[in-house]
Amino acid sequence: MSPSVLATFWMVSFLFVITPGVDWAYAISAGIRGKMVVPAVGGMLIGHLTATGLVAAGVGALVTNMPLAFTLLTLAGAGYLLWLGIGLIRNPAAPVSELTYTPDDAVQWILKGIGVSGLNPKVLLLFLALLPQFSDPASSWSLPSQMLTLGSLHVVSCGVVYLLIGYGSQVILKTRPAAAKRISRISGVAMTGIAILLLAEPVIKNI
Repeated sequence: MSPSVLATFWMVSFLFVITPGVDWAYAISAGIRGKMVVPAVGGMLIGHLTATGLVAAGVGALVTNMPLAFTLLTLAGAGYLLWLGIGLIRNPAAPVSELTYTPDDAVQWILKGIGVSGLNPKVLLLFLALLPQFSDPASSWSLPSQMLTLGSLHVVSCGVVYLLIGYGSQVILKTRPAAAKRISRISGVAMTGIAILLLAEPVIKNI
């Protein structure tokens, strides 16, 4: 995979990572509790990696048997990005600092973190929307390998951001909820623009 593709994917992926949601809320909850940030974030990263593997295996098999499915999946993913972007512009998300009580036990925070990300249908939809669009069926790399690489890059971004959110939650986000809403709106505008470009790309190529 070329560095330009990886860089472009990272920029798009990062918009999702910095958008407040249940993952932010879980990191904030762990930060407020003190020493549970690393187990909580570790659990969420395991969940993201699991979702990446499922999408990579499923999409790879689908495209191998139905090449047209790749194009349809790309268009569907762009549509999903557009829907998310408009939604964030209209109703910017803000994290909630309190989640369901979790005891101060690292294993339980890890397991709950896996559920927060790995069992969240929005995570699977995110990967279905993003990974196929940055993969090339004609590449020397197999589709699953490309998607696993992209997914791993996303997970690294998640790890850095979620750790910062967890450790900085008491100082920054808890006292400045308006900042989280501004981040959401900026991400929404960027997602909308990217989705429009992706939807217009097939038309531009045929002109």
